[in-house]
Amino acid sequence: MHFSEKRTLALVGTFCALGLALSACATDAESQSTDNGDTNATVIATTTQVGSITEQITACAGGQTTTLMSAGDDPHQFEASSAQMADMVSADLVVLNGLGLESSLQRSLENAETDGAELFEVAPQLDPIPYQEEHHHDHADEHGHAHGHEAEDQDHGSYDSHVWMDVSRMADGAELIGQKLADVTGEDAYVSCGAEVAEDLRATDAQVEELLAHVDSARLVTDHAAYGYLADRYGVEVSGVVIPGGSTDGEPSSQDLSQLTALLNDEGADALVTAKNNPNRMIAALEAETESDVPVVMLYENGIGEPGSGAETYQDAMVYNAEALAEAIN
Repeated sequence: MHFSEKRTLALVGTFCALGLALSACATDAESQSTDNGDTNATVIATTTQVGSITEQITACAGGQTTTLMSAGDDPHQFEASSAQMADMVSADLVVLNGLGLESSLQRSLENAETDGAELFEVAPQLDPIPYQEEHHHDHADEHGHAHGHEAEDQDHGSYDSHVWMDVSRMADGAELIGQKLADVTGEDAYVSCGAEVAEDLRATDAQVEELLAHVDSARLVTDHAAYGYLADRYGVEVSGVVIPGGSTDGEPSSQDLSQLTALLNDEGADALVTAKNNPNRMIAALEAETESDVPVVMLYENGIGEPGSGAETYQDAMVYNAEALAEAIN
C-alpha cells in the first residue's frame, strides 16, 4: 500500500501522541523530508546563459532553477519585480554573472542579500579580461585561465563581464556552480553534476573552436564591447565598436559613427555584429553608410534563444553563433 507524504507525516504524529519521545518524532519527520528530496536546492539565476547552465546542473542532481531574465531581456537593463525579489530571498542560492553585468539589477541583488539571500558571482572567478586589448594570465590552467579567490577582488568596472562568449570559461564556471551548490546543500551530487555539465561544455567549446578556425583573424565591428572573450578564445578580431564600453546603455556620438564609417570604407571588415534578440539600429545605419558590402550577423549575445529557436540552451546558442559567423564570412 502506498501512502501520501501528508498521511505518512500524520502517522508519525499519531505515534508521537502514543508516547514516542519528541526528539525521535523530529528525527523521523526529518528523515521523511530527506527521503522525499526536500533538501534539494532551489536556485535563482539572473541571466539566461547562467540560468541554462545552472538548470542543467540542478536537473541532474534533483534540484530546481528559475531564471529571472527571458531571452529578450537586456542583462544590462533588466530590473526585478517584487515577486522575483521574494524568490531570491527564499532561494537556497542566487547565481549571477557578476562583474557589473546586471547593473540595473544591482540594487535589488544587494537588498536581497541584506534580507538573507546568498549570492554567488561566477564571472569574477573565471580569469576576467580587461576591456582593453592587453591582459595577462597568471597561474593558468590548460585553457589559459587563472582560478581562485584572487579574482574576486578585481575592480568590476574595468573587467569585461561578457565572459559567456568563451565556452571554455563557462565550463569552468559549471564546476564552480556545482561545488557551491554542494556546499550549500551538503549533497555531493552537485559536484558530479557540475563536472558532467562542464564536460559537455568543453565538447561544445571544441565544436565552436573548430567552426571558427575557418574564420581565424576575421575582423568584426560590433554593436557594443561584448565580444572580447570571443576574440580572446577563438582568434577573431574586434576592429570597431559602436557603443563604447561594455553596456548597451548609451548612444554613439556623430563623430564616433563617422569614424566607424571611415574605418569600414578605408579598411573594410568581415562582418557587422549585433544581438539577435535585441538588434542595435546603429548597425543597420552603418551598413547603409558603408560603401563596401559587409554582412550583418545577428548572434545570441545578450541571451539564449526563445523556445523553438533551436538555441534554447547555452550550448546550442554558442554553436549557432559560430555557425552564423562562419557562414556569413565564408
